[in-house]
Amino acid sequence: MTSDESTNPPGDGPKRRAVRSFVLRTGRATAGQQRALVELWPQYGIDFSNEPLDVNRVFPRGAQRMIEIGFGNGEALLEYARDHADIDCLGIEVHSPGVGHLLLHSQTASITNIRVMCHDAVEVLQRLPDASIDFVHIFFPDPWHKKRHHKRRIVQPPFVSLVARIIKPGGLFRLATDWEHYALHMREVLDASSEFTNVAGDRGYVDRPQLRPLTRFEKRGHRLGHGVWDMEYRRT
Repeated sequence: MTSDESTNPPGDGPKRRAVRSFVLRTGRATAGQQRALVELWPQYGIDFSNEPLDVNRVFPRGAQRMIEIGFGNGEALLEYARDHADIDCLGIEVHSPGVGHLLLHSQTASITNIRVMCHDAVEVLQRLPDASIDFVHIFFPDPWHKKRHHKRRIVQPPFVSLVARIIKPGGLFRLATDWEHYALHMREVLDASSEFTNVAGDRGYVDRPQLRPLTRFEKRGHRLGHGVWDMEYRRT
């Protein structure tokens, strides 16, 4: 899952509680995942800091860079990194069992172009330099079905502006959801942004890109007749 943004205004006025688009579940990591979080973190992990994040230090080779926000168990991120060894990948996820799962499989597959942060994605993005990322992926974020929870959805105008700031001109923002109402919400927010243009034009949605693997939940959804909506926006 991912994190939403509701920042406090500057000055000395009363602070508002930040609205999150995730709930920290209490699911326990397996012994292997917990071991990976300890033993493999020095190799793959980046500790969060309130200081600006130096992406040139994290990824010194000067390759293109991709961020996946809310990577879950890391299935899509792992496949992308394996198939795009020429691109450096930063995964952001708040749930430690999923992080541990990704670390284990990254080591098994000898993946070297992945780095991971276990923190609120909004706070991470706020510390990234302008125009420092080529691609941003958000696949199947929590749709927050109930109307009173829609404010928790991560794709909101302030978040879109934050993503636009860190993406290079011409870079791509890729999204996917299996909840049609959320797909319509995503398009409404992004189509209203002067900082992005819809790659699909009037069609609105793109075919599932090969870079996004089918998850087991998505395969089950296909069997049940559920739809999936993929979107791709280019930074203007």
